Amino acid sequence: MGTPKNVVIVGGVAGGASAAARLRRLDETANIVLLERGDHVSFANCGLPYLIGGEIEERDELLIQTPAALKRRFRLDVRVRHEALSIDRTKRLVRVKDLDKSEEYDLPYDALVLSPGAAAWVPPFPGHDLPGVRTLRNLKDMDAIKAAVDGRPAGRALLLGAGFIGLEMAEALRHKGWEVLLADKAAQVLAPADPDMAIYVQRALAANGVVTLLNADLKGIAAVGGRLEADFGGRSESVDLALVAIGVRPEASLARSAGLALGASGGIRVDPNMRTDDPAIYAVGDAVEVTMPVTGRQGLAPLAGPANRQGRIAAENICGIPSTYGGTYGTAIVRVFDTTFALTGATEKSLKSAGRIFSKIYLHPSHHAGYYPGAEQMHLKVLFDPNSGELLGAQAAGPAGVDKRMDVLATALKARMSVRDLAELELSYAPPFGSAKDPVNFAGFIATNVLDGRMGLASPEDFAAPQPGQLLLDVRTPSEFAEGSIPGSINIPVDALRSRIGELPREKELLVTCRVGLRGYIATRILDQAGYKTRNLSGGWLTWEAWTEARKDI
Repeated sequence: MGTPKNVVIVGGVAGGASAAARLRRLDETANIVLLERGDHVSFANCGLPYLIGGEIEERDELLIQTPAALKRRFRLDVRVRHEALSIDRTKRLVRVKDLDKSEEYDLPYDALVLSPGAAAWVPPFPGHDLPGVRTLRNLKDMDAIKAAVDGRPAGRALLLGAGFIGLEMAEALRHKGWEVLLADKAAQVLAPADPDMAIYVQRALAANGVVTLLNADLKGIAAVGGRLEADFGGRSESVDLALVAIGVRPEASLARSAGLALGASGGIRVDPNMRTDDPAIYAVGDAVEVTMPVTGRQGLAPLAGPANRQGRIAAENICGIPSTYGGTYGTAIVRVFDTTFALTGATEKSLKSAGRIFSKIYLHPSHHAGYYPGAEQMHLKVLFDPNSGELLGAQAAGPAGVDKRMDVLATALKARMSVRDLAELELSYAPPFGSAKDPVNFAGFIATNVLDGRMGLASPEDFAAPQPGQLLLDVRTPSEFAEGSIPGSINIPVDALRSRIGELPREKELLVTCRVGLRGYIATRILDQAGYKTRNLSGGWLTWEAWTEARKDI
């Protein structure tokens, strides 16, 4: 295959371990040395919160590979507790320190793969280094938190950061009986999501006793009487444990000191072959800057799936097999008690930031046939190009069926499908699993009607500030309307619309809503063919409720 004789890999876990194993499968003759400064070469860091919460019972279940197993299976020279200190690119040497022996040595390479990962970011607020202020990034962190949680009666925890780790830890600690305060500087939980979809996660937190503090500006933490006192500027919270889960920063110091190019995000800059600006050095995983295909922007995506694929791609290119990485779509999922949230591709926020035009639709279908017992309601938001129909991104939340639909949408996104294609997908159906018209199909139907001009789209923003030439029409039943309606709306049920159509002024545009959007669509078809100008609120009253609730904290 033409593999370089000596390949050195800095960092294990997802990217580095995948690169090493793929290299060996492609070439039996290469000398492959894998350096890992930590105690474990390959562990499931995504499983850490679940062991703390007790769902995973055995610590060893998180150890995916050991040095001995990798040597036995792949004949890899794995050196844990060996830290790469510097790179001499001219001589192609890595300066290494054996942390146990406190000895340094030079390691030659023909090809070098950097997989240093990312480190938890802890802002330098007063008290950030107190013993009770922790992060969760590796097994050592997990052991310390688990010991603190299990070694005392249930207490009160402060989680700083309402991202994936913060959400998973909120659930884990509540399972342990702890009180949980989840604080974030942003106006919403789960910052990558749009506010009108993140609200479903916020509802799940509240329903399970998690106190959420948004727009929270932490001034500092102090040790007071054996506890921690968090100062939020006029609001003080006393806790027994504080976990900083604000985010991560790429471990790019080794690359920076070697003079390798970094991107604006601070990640190592690589080409589609995962090669840095030094042709002998590759980089993969959480430390690299990647392209987001929908917006074309560069950024960081610290996700295990992309890291594994990048390691594989780097190995293939080292072996002379042309292979390219197509970018990261950011497909991710999180469980928050009985609610699952997932997303893929661009969000409304990211599309606006990139200056890209888009249309958005909402739907609230059951996760399987409604007549079969146990049907649960999902909430979907789908974004697409209003001209070409190209799928741009999606978000979903609900008690069941979210993972299945998001994986279909992520596949469609990667395949650059149009939303028209979603309507034609042939997906598995039986009453316990889905519907003859799957929620993904329904998203395609709705978007296709929009593209073909059979339904004008109205947004919650339109209903919040109607223009003088517009009238808000609610076509639900009178009892539904009485339970709550959008201010300024009039009520004519869809089944009475034909007989009462004369009550509507023809000179005004009618903004129509119902509960989930279907009756509103039927009403617009009746009205459009009678000569009225209409637009329907996609997702109806349920979308309006989520949108207005999300705006309370903004």
